[in-house]
Amino acid sequence: MGESQTSVTEFILLGFRLGPMMQLLLFGIFFLFYTLTPLGNRAILGLIYLDSRLHTPMYFFLSHPAIVNMSCACNTVPQMLVNLLSPITPISFAGCLTQTFVFMTFAHKECLLLVAMSYDHYVAICHPLRYSAIMSWRLCITLAIPSWACGSLLALVHVILILRLPFCGPQEINHFFCEILSVLRLACVDTGFNQVVIFASCVFILVGPLCMVLVSYTYILFAILRIQSGEGPTKVFTTCSSHLCVVGLFFGCAIVMYMAPKSSNPEEQQKILFLFYGLFNPMLNPLIYSLRNAEVKSALRRALCKESHSQSG
Repeated sequence: MGESQTSVTEFILLGFRLGPMMQLLLFGIFFLFYTLTPLGNRAILGLIYLDSRLHTPMYFFLSHPAIVNMSCACNTVPQMLVNLLSPITPISFAGCLTQTFVFMTFAHKECLLLVAMSYDHYVAICHPLRYSAIMSWRLCITLAIPSWACGSLLALVHVILILRLPFCGPQEINHFFCEILSVLRLACVDTGFNQVVIFASCVFILVGPLCMVLVSYTYILFAILRIQSGEGPTKVFTTCSSHLCVVGLFFGCAIVMYMAPKSSNPEEQQKILFLFYGLFNPMLNPLIYSLRNAEVKSALRRALCKESHSQSG
């Protein structure tokens, strides 16, 4: 029934409704951030691939956020940049749902991946002598593949539920990309069931994983308190702090967007929060991991020294 009533074939993303000069300024800033995102994440991936000392489970998991960050940025930011230059550029109905599916797939994937990374830190700090035995490559792959599959499956469920809805107009989405809640506001029927499914999936994919991360770091905290040496706690904290920063940014933005009570201007609030997740976080994550990680900085120095020696030779 939904398909026969759907008459909208394309949408207009309103984005940031500002003056031409301000939109041009935002285009320059966002384009710079978008350019830096693949550079930083590819640098992380390149270091992990080239340096054999980083061929460990910890950096195996660290390579996945780099892929997720680049994919999320490439999925949402180009359309946002186009709309800043040409605000009435439409996006097709199929293209809009594809953007929704890809965004949600990688968002779910990152959420589950942060849990796997917290478990890796827990084993490394609380069971260091058994680390190699527990965090085998088989376990790493077992943790990575289901997170991709689960993320895609949940996103597919949401898209299928959207396809059942009739869209008769209007066709203007008050966002800079096809975010699921903004798309649902344009449906011609009640979307209560979709909202319930979104909330239930948030409990499953946000609250559950966040609780597991907190449990892991509770055990890590107790392990740090038992360390007798003066440098031990500092080293452990440095190892975990980068991951905690990313966890705070990701879960904080996601919970406010999908589970917190709505403000008087929820759509404008969502745009700002999604900027953090879709543009700022992908750019900042490589800096957070590299600046707070001694092994990554050492690998970067070795790579630069090797490059300088090869050029001088």
